[in-house]
Parts: sequence; structure tokens; C-alpha cells
Amino acid sequence: MTAAGASSDVVIEIRKVCTRFGNHAVHTDLDLEVRRGEIFAIAGGSGSGKSVLLREMILLQRPTSGSIRLFGEDIASLTDAQAHALRQRWGVMFQHGGLFSSLTVRENVGLPLREHSSLDDALIDDVAEWKLSLTGLPPDAGLKAPGELSGGMLKRASLARAIALDPELLFLDEPTSGLDPASSAGVDELILRTHALYGLTIVMVTHDLDLLWQVSDRVAVLGEGRVLATGSMEELSHDSHPIVRAYFADPRATQAHEQEQAWKTR
Repeated sequence: MTAAGASSDVVIEIRKVCTRFGNHAVHTDLDLEVRRGEIFAIAGGSGSGKSVLLREMILLQRPTSGSIRLFGEDIASLTDAQAHALRQRWGVMFQHGGLFSSLTVRENVGLPLREHSSLDDALIDDVAEWKLSLTGLPPDAGLKAPGELSGGMLKRASLARAIALDPELLFLDEPTSGLDPASSAGVDELILRTHALYGLTIVMVTHDLDLLWQVSDRVAVLGEGRVLATGSMEELSHDSHPIVRAYFADPRATQAHEQEQAWKTR
């Protein structure tokens, strides 16, 4: 049941989340909100807890304390059946693809449909091929094994599987990691096109400053176990917090900002 008073414009609401592993605190009273329809990025230095927070949002682990609400549902109170139903409302593009090596790419993309729909195999194959085409992959890509794809193609195949069930919410885990600049630029465009096509809410974890400038509506910068600042990249580039300021003082950040400005004026 949706909590009374919960805003329909807030898709993810995180309040006072603490996450500890033994004596090590990863998050301390972390607060965060993701609004419907936005491209929201989570950034921060190594060890700031970005990946841990993502795992908590997709129900792969629970925080030590605090609350996480997805679509108004408190995940701590969900039954197994409710959690199963909720998971079908989002898709995840994993950092390293997460595709099964024993299946073809088309079979990987069709797997969520085989598990969660009553469509016959022929129709599932058709849908999988359509989803692959939406990500810009060539027609023969679906017949290949994941190991036969380049890094950029593997990211696209992973995205095709993530949108197989037409989700409302899409999680992207380091979508450009390990890619060359040309492939990374292609992923930037793919994210924007997917967002426009489906009207999704997108949450991405990334350290890619180019991607942050080109794609995100808002960015949360993690550090010291919490969200240090949230805002547009332009707003964050003028933030006074020393960790946030150092993050954007990196020469790559300046170059990414210049590229973003040039892209806007084309």
C-alpha cells in the first residue's frame, strides 16, 4: 500500500539511512529523493558508498537503519510477493553487463519476458529483437554470445534487457565504465533517447564527468557517509563544500563542462 501523503512525484525517497559493515560506516543519516521523470545521477569519490546505495535501492541488500521508499512503498515492510511485483517496475543495466554467457544475446534480453509474462517463445524473440534494435544494435547481434560483443555493444545489450518489461524506473550502474570516448558518447545519446522514448525515471551511478554534464538533470554527490550536495551540474560546480569543490576542480570536470557548453550551442 502507498503511504498516506506520499507524493506521486517522488519515485524514490531515502531518509536517515545508515549502512554499516562491522565497525565501518558507509552511510550515516543519508537523505535523498528522486523525482518522477528525471535523470538523476549519484556521484562521489571511491568508497563514498555509491554502489552500496544502488544495491539497497534495487533490494539486493538492506541498510542497517533508516527507510527507503520506492513508488511510495516502504521496502522494509514488503512481503516476498510484494517485493517480486515491485522489482518488475524497474530495470537494471549492470556495470559489466550481467548477461548469461550460456545464452545468446536475444535469449538474455527475452529472459525477463519468459519469467514474467505469458507470451509465447516466438513473440518473445520478436520483442527481444525489437528492444535490441532500439538500442542501436545490428540485426545479427541477438544471435551472438555475450562474449562476442564489444564493450559498447555489451552495454547496449544490457540496456535492452533492462527495458524488456517496459519499466517505469531504470537503474544504470556505471554505464560508460571501460569504454573508449567514442563508445561513451554513444551511450550518452542512447540514455537521452531511451529517456525521451519511454518517459522513464532514470537513476545512474557514475564517475564519468562527461556523462554527468551531458545527461543528468540533477546530481547527488556522496561523501562523509551522506549526500553532501544535490543540484544541477551548473549549481554543483559553484558549491562551497570542499569535497564537492575538489570534485569539480578536477581538470576533467572543466573540460567536460566546456564540451557540454559547446554541445548546447551547436
